[in-house]
Amino acid sequence: MVLPAEEAGRLITSSSRVLVATAVPAERDAVAEAFAGDTGRVRLPGVSLVRVAGGFDLLATGVGPAAAAASTATALTAAALEGAPYGLVVCAGIGGGFAPGAPLGTLVVSAAITAADLGAETADGFLPVTDLGFGHITHRPPEPLVSEAVRVTGARPGTVLTVSTVTGTAGRAAALRARHPDALAEGMEGFGVAEAAVAQGRPVLEVRAVSNPVGPRDRAAWRIGDALSALTEGFGKLAPVLESWIQHDHHP
Repeated sequence: MVLPAEEAGRLITSSSRVLVATAVPAERDAVAEAFAGDTGRVRLPGVSLVRVAGGFDLLATGVGPAAAAASTATALTAAALEGAPYGLVVCAGIGGGFAPGAPLGTLVVSAAITAADLGAETADGFLPVTDLGFGHITHRPPEPLVSEAVRVTGARPGTVLTVSTVTGTAGRAAALRARHPDALAEGMEGFGVAEAAVAQGRPVLEVRAVSNPVGPRDRAAWRIGDALSALTEGFGKLAPVLESWIQHDHHP
């Protein structure tokens, strides 16, 4: 079922709905499996949403922070123009986990969403843009939402790093952990999704299921299928929390 954007906007007229942004369709479909009932599709300029039960719209943004920010901003703007803004934005997917805190199959919920490589390389090491005197590198989801998400899913709370280049060496993994000791997971979209959400006054959360260790690339050790299953299971528990949270005056 494909709904024109204007018709889709008439079906849901409150901000009691959630936008879930993933990088690729496989992650989006894993989230969709957590929901019962029929799904519909909403076509917007440049993006397509999958609409599932409970007021959740699922978006595959494309890989990387730039694509994630652009696609998320498109969906948020369309919703606002329809008079039915989202109450919450969630970046979701699989990702790398930092040992020993986040082993394979672990679900990680973001206490902080941080751009790990937004800055400058210097002779003295890496400087984030904040040290250069401009910009910011971290968004912090609402603490009560993080706590409740952790409680119902058994996820581990910590910093989720956003990178433009996936870590593939032990040296870079160690450097990232040295700069971000609370880091549990690495992805490529969270900060971009957060930038788009915060620009429109929307709270944001990131959820990652660990498919591989951060460090040397060893495809034989990856557990993508298991991580996608963990994402589905996690959202089955998390969805009622998200739905309840936006219905109790937490959204703007």
